[in-house]
Amino acid sequence: MERLKINFNGLDYFYETGTKLSNIITQIPDINQDSLLLCKLDNIYHELWDKIELPGKLIPIYCDDSEGKRAYLNTTLLILIKAANELFPKCKVYFEYTIGNGLYGEISKDRDLTDSDIELLISKMNSIISKNMNIRKISLSLGEALKIFKRHNAIDKIRLYKNSNLQYINLYELQGTYETFNGFLASNTSLCKTFNLIKYKSGFLVLVPNDKNASYIPTFVDYPKLSQVFLESEKWHRIIGVSTTGELNEKINNKSIMNIIRMNEALHEKKIAQIADMIKERESVKVILIAGPSSSGKTTFSKRLSVQIMVNGQIPIYLGTDDYFVEREKTPRDEKGDYDFESLEALDIDLFNKNLTDLLNGMEVSLPTFNFKTGKKEWNRSNVKMPENGVLLVEGIHGLNDALTVSIPKENKFKIYISPLTQLNLDDHNRVPSTDVRIIRRMVRDYLSRGYDAEETFLRWPAVRKGEEKNIFIYQENADVMFNSSLIYELGVLNKFAIAQFNTISEESSVYSEVLRLKSMINLFQDIPIDLVPDNSILREFIGGSIFYTY
Repeated sequence: MERLKINFNGLDYFYETGTKLSNIITQIPDINQDSLLLCKLDNIYHELWDKIELPGKLIPIYCDDSEGKRAYLNTTLLILIKAANELFPKCKVYFEYTIGNGLYGEISKDRDLTDSDIELLISKMNSIISKNMNIRKISLSLGEALKIFKRHNAIDKIRLYKNSNLQYINLYELQGTYETFNGFLASNTSLCKTFNLIKYKSGFLVLVPNDKNASYIPTFVDYPKLSQVFLESEKWHRIIGVSTTGELNEKINNKSIMNIIRMNEALHEKKIAQIADMIKERESVKVILIAGPSSSGKTTFSKRLSVQIMVNGQIPIYLGTDDYFVEREKTPRDEKGDYDFESLEALDIDLFNKNLTDLLNGMEVSLPTFNFKTGKKEWNRSNVKMPENGVLLVEGIHGLNDALTVSIPKENKFKIYISPLTQLNLDDHNRVPSTDVRIIRRMVRDYLSRGYDAEETFLRWPAVRKGEEKNIFIYQENADVMFNSSLIYELGVLNKFAIAQFNTISEESSVYSEVLRLKSMINLFQDIPIDLVPDNSILREFIGGSIFYTY
């Protein structure tokens, strides 16, 4: 039998083809098996029960890796589901959305969840963990999997998979509890010793570690405004009967999706109109600041808000912070020595505030345009003067940070945070994270409008996320209002574009495993024709055909 060469820390180890990864790692020193969740062989993640068929460089995966953290959380959720089913027979467990470093969920049973119930769940989970229970991964035909779902009354999974084109489905089994996950799992319950459950609103929060030793859980920081937006979205999804991808697919298949699209777009317009009304009612507001992470739809939102502001008799004047970059030689650099364009210090704050103040004082102002080729500002625009009924509309990543508008009194500012806060889940236990929606939006837009290939977008993404954590998310609760730019139907439209781009990424790419996860997720969405998307929709910002601008 062929021998495979596995390289770890510069040393070569040889094994027979088809050896389980769990057997391989026991023979390699310097791997901390007490907290090892997965392994990476070249660019492919593997669960520990996988049989290795190819040689490669081995990398142990712990909680400090994004896929390792996801595996730790998924495993903890499986343990929680099993514990809940044993404590509260016939209950239904739902995992909804992320708040800070916690995952919010609910348990539907014969009475409301109490603090005592949380204590029981923690105790039962610890008992399951202490028993060192092995988790099995089994591949079943679609028909066999559907029978198991029916036996366990998993209606959400039946809806999701019954009309899929999958021939086989991978299930995880923990002593009679069967589950599917979009991502990997650890091989044994003992690997997830550190967790916490907190009573939160009508449900609970699940918290897990994010360090290599899996021994520390960061303190939970609440985001009440963000939580309220998620709760509103959850209620709306339940009202229209679309909380999961399976329910959405049913609307697509029975030809009623157009009603869902109309309602979702009408909801967006209503929310935007309400924001414009709030601005009008606050007579002192003169500067509107819009901020949000990448691919939130800020440009289209700003254009639609401008229309509603004009309906209310006000005239919006747009200022883009990108025109206020300092000269290239003054641009700060990051720890790698690269230009840090997302730093607040990359902007000419003094000039920006002088222009704002002069405009608010009724002066005629010459505004700059930043030339990205020369790395310098240019003054080639007509002078601007603020009309009596005017308001300034500022879009930029630092909009919620008061340091950007230090010269403007608080009562003159209105701050808006925008993000696609996705509430639609694959099923009751598998979320569609907002981050996944944003990277898909960005990948499609980057290709269609800028000619970037998918791999390039994925390689840039960690730096984008780092900038968001530093410059946007920590200020989101400063917003006067939050706008949820997610669209319940968007992944049904984006799927064909996304899959075409996913297919361009080779197995040799460092982002290949992440692409496989996203591809398996978006493949579960039925296709929605692009011509059903209104031309003023935020989605048009990513697929083209917007009335507000052209690619």
